[in-house]
Amino acid sequence: MTTACGSATSGEEPRAVPSDKITLAWQTIGGETMNQQAKSIQEPFTAKTGVKFDNVSSPTYISQLQTMVEAGKTIWDVVHTGSYLANAYCGTLFEKVDTSRMPATLVPEGTTTECSVPGIKFASEFAYDTTAYKGTVPTKVADFFDTKTFPGKRVIYTNPKGTLEVALVADGVPPDKLYPLDVERALRKLDTVKSDIIFAPSYTALQQNLVSKQATMTLTTGNRLSIINDSGGTMAPVWDFTSWDYANWLIPKGAPHAKAAEDAIVFALEPAQLIKYAAMSGDAPVRTDVDPNTIPYSESAKLFNPFLTSGSGTMVRQDNKFWAENVAEVTKKWTAWQVG
Repeated sequence: MTTACGSATSGEEPRAVPSDKITLAWQTIGGETMNQQAKSIQEPFTAKTGVKFDNVSSPTYISQLQTMVEAGKTIWDVVHTGSYLANAYCGTLFEKVDTSRMPATLVPEGTTTECSVPGIKFASEFAYDTTAYKGTVPTKVADFFDTKTFPGKRVIYTNPKGTLEVALVADGVPPDKLYPLDVERALRKLDTVKSDIIFAPSYTALQQNLVSKQATMTLTTGNRLSIINDSGGTMAPVWDFTSWDYANWLIPKGAPHAKAAEDAIVFALEPAQLIKYAAMSGDAPVRTDVDPNTIPYSESAKLFNPFLTSGSGTMVRQDNKFWAENVAEVTKKWTAWQVG
């Protein structure tokens, strides 16, 4: 039986633990993502090594992790999170890893940290309900702000990432000059349609607003749009300007089974697992040696996937360093604007 080392507590040496006795606590955003990672990554890894998984989800996972680390009582082994959090907390909330075991040379420059190599990329997109507009339809992100030509409610998730970028491009900022973000300018632009915005507290609520026709436009992720259409929605993408980000699997500081967790992440970043996960989620592998056009996406996933070679307008990667350094201040301004 293969073995893996659990992380040592203070003053103790790591000890070998039989793999089939290890259960990794794996944190995700829950919902379909949890099921997709279980089928594409965890079940094959269990079959290969005997290591099992306990999936957990929390909307306040970073706060919970900070409490665990500060108390020296970390109970999670892997955290699935976005790019800027990997940058902001590498070495403080997350363990440094051996990136030589991972495809660090096969991802875009600036996407790795000492704690992570990215796995899956996703886009923040503008889409509209095809049953709401006939003849003249939205063709550019500025149309999100044109309530005269395109009346109706707009629904967005209560998160500024992706939304602020769209607002600035719609207000005339060149896509290659977005960062550092002019947050005040973006909020002024959003103010012009604030009375027509529905702020969804969750992706599930956003989906319900669109499927039930309470809103006719949205700014949300492509994978969510695919789910919406599969659930009865009639949305179409607008390929004008799209920003994208990526997600990482990281090991929390003091993880009970750090060695097994790193082995699982190395496994997750292999092409076979990334391709299977991408096909299920509608996202795309970050690895440059995996062609997303070869992935067996569903038709709805293809419709909203800007990483396929079908012409998806101007694409800009969200600046993880800007968000890592400024997320607290930006979130403060965003919240004040939203409730003001």
